[in-house]
Parts: sequence; C-alpha cells; structure tokens
Amino acid sequence: MQLKVLCLTLLISISLFVSAQSASYPKDYFRNPMGIPMDLSANFGELRSNHWHMGLDIRTQQKVNLPVYAAAEGYIAHIGIRSQSFWRFIIINHPNGLSTLYAHLNDFFPELEKYVNEQQYAKESWAIELNFTKNQFPVTKGSFIAYSGTTGGSMGPHLHFEIIDTKTDKRLNPLLFNFPITDNLRPTIQKLVVYDRNKSVYEQTPVFHTAKNTDSGYILPKEMLMKTGLSKISFGLQAYDKMTTRSSENGIYSAKLFFDDEEQVRFLLDSIDYDETVYMNAQIDYKYKYNGGSYLQHLSKLPGDHGPVYKKIYGDGVITFTDTLVHTVHIEVSDAHGNISQLKFQVQFDDSLAKNYVYRTDKSQFVPNKVNALQKEEFDFYLSEKALYDTTTPVYFSVSEATPYTFSAAHTVGNPFVPIHDEATIRIKLNKQVPEQWQDKLFIVRKNNNSVSVRKAVWMEQWMSVIFGGFGKYQIQADVMPPGINELGKGDTVNLSRASRIVFSPTDNFGLKKFDVTLDGKWLKFTNDKSRNWIYNFDERCPYGVHELKARAEDFAGNVTEKTWWFRRVAYTPPPPKKKSSSSNKKKAPVKKKN
Repeated sequence: MQLKVLCLTLLISISLFVSAQSASYPKDYFRNPMGIPMDLSANFGELRSNHWHMGLDIRTQQKVNLPVYAAAEGYIAHIGIRSQSFWRFIIINHPNGLSTLYAHLNDFFPELEKYVNEQQYAKESWAIELNFTKNQFPVTKGSFIAYSGTTGGSMGPHLHFEIIDTKTDKRLNPLLFNFPITDNLRPTIQKLVVYDRNKSVYEQTPVFHTAKNTDSGYILPKEMLMKTGLSKISFGLQAYDKMTTRSSENGIYSAKLFFDDEEQVRFLLDSIDYDETVYMNAQIDYKYKYNGGSYLQHLSKLPGDHGPVYKKIYGDGVITFTDTLVHTVHIEVSDAHGNISQLKFQVQFDDSLAKNYVYRTDKSQFVPNKVNALQKEEFDFYLSEKALYDTTTPVYFSVSEATPYTFSAAHTVGNPFVPIHDEATIRIKLNKQVPEQWQDKLFIVRKNNNSVSVRKAVWMEQWMSVIFGGFGKYQIQADVMPPGINELGKGDTVNLSRASRIVFSPTDNFGLKKFDVTLDGKWLKFTNDKSRNWIYNFDERCPYGVHELKARAEDFAGNVTEKTWWFRRVAYTPPPPKKKSSSSNKKKAPVKKKN
C-alpha cells in the first residue's frame, strides 16, 4: 500500500512538474518576428543530424530580404557571423529573463550593419562575434533589426528563430508561447517498432508494425495481439506532426508509454541546451538511420542516455515479462498545441517462442556508464564512462599502408553506426621515422564512411595522441601539400571593369585554417557564406584605377600559398543596343517566274 502511494505521489509530482514548465512560459509576450503570417518549415525538437532542431524555421514565402522584427522589447546583446551554421545572427535580451535569436540573416539594420563592418575591418576578420551593453542597441517590440535570407547552413529562404532562458542558456520550445499559429491536426503515427532488450539496440534490426488510423485511434491491424518470445522488449515510433494539411511534416512534441494503464516513461521536447542536443543520437535508432532508414524514436531511455528529454515514471520503458498473461500497451503522441494521437494494442509473452533466441555470453564488449579501453600493440582507444548509450562490440583490425606520407598502419575500431557522446582518446604508434621538416605537420586522420576529418596530433615519444569523436579508421599522416588558390584572370594587369565582385575558391586536402586578401596592402573583407567561396562585392574601398591584390591561404599544418595580381577597374558603360532594321523599309527582291 505504501509503495502504491509513493508511486502515485511520484507520478503526480512529475505531471505537475511538466505542467508547471509549460504554464510558466509567458503567453502573448512575443510577437511574430516577421511581418507575414507565421508558417513553419520546421519546429522545435525536429530530428536532425546529431542534434534536435532548437527553434522554429519560419517560411519567408520563398523570398529573401523581408524585414525581421524584434519579438519583444530589450536590447541587442550579441551578434555573430559564421561560415555555414547560422551565418549572420542576432540575440536580443529581454527584461523578463528570456532572449530571442534570429538567424540566416542578410544585412542587419543600417546602424548595426555599419558598426559590425567597422569591427570586422578593425579586427581584420570576416567571422566575428560581438557582445553589446544595454545602451548600445536598444529595441522595442516590433523594431526592424535585419533582413531575412538563406545564408549559412540554410537550404532555402527562411528565418530561424529561438527563445532562450538567458540565465541557463537552455532553448525553450517557442510553440509553448502562444504564437499566432493554427494547429488542429493530430500527429501521424506511421510505424511501431519492437526491440529485443536482452541485447544492445546496435546489434539488431527492429521488427516493424504498420499503424492504421481509425475513428477510435491508431491500431496494429495485423497484430492486435502481439505474441513474443522475448522476455524483455522496448518500443519505438516513426511519427510526424503537421499543423495544416499543406504544411511540412515536422517533429512530434511528446510521446508517452503506458503498460496495463500505468505510464512507464515519456519524452518531452520542451527545453534543451546546445550542450545536450547531441543526446538526440540516443533518442533515435542511430544504426537504422545511419544505414539509410528513416528516423525512429525510442520509447525507452537507453542505459547511457543522460540527456534531458526522457522522464521516468514507473521505469525506463523496457518491459520485462514475468508471466504469460495478455497485457495492454497504450501510446500517446502529442504536439505542442495539445493535439493527441493514441495507439493501442495487446502483447503476450509466449514461452514456446523463446527457444528461438540465443544470446552471446562473452565479456569483450564496451558497455555504457564505465570507462572502456582497447589496447593493441600499436593502437590504444579509450572511452569515458559517458561515451556510450548502449553496449557495443569493439571490432578492431589494422592494415599496413606504405606511402611516403603515412607514418602508421590504418587502424579501424568499432562500428560507424554506433554513436559516441564524449570524444575518444586515441594513441597510435609511429611505424617509421619522420623527416625533421615534417615533424610539425603530422595529423591523425579519421575516415568514417565517406567523410574525412583531421586533428593535430601530440607527440608522446614513439606514439602520437589525439582526442577524436567516434569510431572509424585512424592513421598518422603528414600534410605537406600547400593550399590551392584559383587565378584572378589572365594578363599582367587583369581587367575587372565589367565585374561586380571577386570570387576565390581556395582548396586544401585537409581544410583551411585561414584565408586573407589585401588590396594595396590593406585587409579586404571577403565573405564566406557556404564554406567554399570567398566573395568580395566591389564597394568604396576599391575605387576605379589600378590596384595590387594579394591572397594568402594557410592550412592547419602551416603550409602557405600566396598569390599576387595587378588589376584595373575603369567606369564601364555598356554599348547602346543595336537598332533593329525595319523590314517594311526593305525592298523585296523580285520573284522570278518559271517559264
């Protein structure tokens, strides 16, 4: 009796906690940051590569340069300009303890744009982060702050908008603040998936069941009674949410799992820190997605998941059968506006099916919540206790590769479809002597699927060490190849009179550390929106005349390429269009008659 009272008290406390979180968000405090009706292409908590989406993506009617407005009074506290990512963004602090972020912007409003441009030239850096005091750029609710764009990591015109707890830096779900958005549609449940929790989620492929929508909710038409020989199971979902029939398929807000009418666990996407967002890899079936599948969200908390979205009620979502009775399973999926979809079915443990399952008993696996290490003669691999979400087998093999620029065997460890939360410590033994002139140019290179990344290695006698993030193939390599810079044009003095801008696309085998251009000895600002092209649009800093242009590219190994050109610009007036001759004024040649 006391145990039931304790559990009931715990359930009520958690429900009140979740309700209090939503109720504490001020309603109608923020306005729509655009001057057009709010229409979303993505919502808070939507599933992305290695992170949850941390705000709203507001459509801009497939246009750029629409005005963006302050959502409430306050002051501009921070701006940033970054390649890819947000590119240009603004953070406004508000007097109620919250902040708002606006990203993928084009120009800031004129006064701010002028100030930022001056700071970029003063610091000789296009990428920049600036903090401001309350008195520098105050704003009122509805103040014009910038123009919308499609810059940075954006795949199309939109405004990325976030609401932030200023003190904790947590991102809050903006849909809980009562923005003017119509949403009367329930979430859509597409698939239910079942996992064998006697083994790791990374060592299996889940069993899929198609969900069917009926007048009384979702059902599993072919499995109204699901029989299983698995003594421990968990569930996952493939689901999405739409606000209108014409809107995008966005992420779901919450899902709850009930077993025999008692709630076991829920996940709730209402408050997430950027330091926590990589825990999204624990909420999804990472292996299934890595291998080309859709996003599946677990209805259980993995043993190594220390993220913020799951709330345990009577358990972690793993169902352990202790009898052969028929049990009811009830799943509720909701959006941030309170629309709910329900899936109900029955499940029963069948002992006669259990003999089909054989489990490994070796102890050579990496397990979550403890330090794991793999030590070989020429390769060491260490994981912290917070690195893994579930158990995995530490696969390892090495291959010798004798090339002039490689100084170790290629060591492959683990499976790339197993995510790592904390970075791994890696040590690799050199297998030959490094020329003295190359000793400061050594990297450890990681290859994972089709991606290649590098980290500068640290010498440890005959070993090199590095902190890296994930399983994959590792090798020590020397980077002695300088970056490449494309040519400006032909001739001793390049004629750019007809050009409106200069574009460079510097390249490097392992990535650039720095790229700078000077005009007549003075630094010139080139923007770098999408990482590849560096662009300068001609302005007052390059008047008509003859100029010297120098470009310098440096990679992470210290290899440098420099090029110099002379070019000229003169006022160019395009020639007037040619007048079309009138056919009526032309005499037609006489037609010869046949005899």
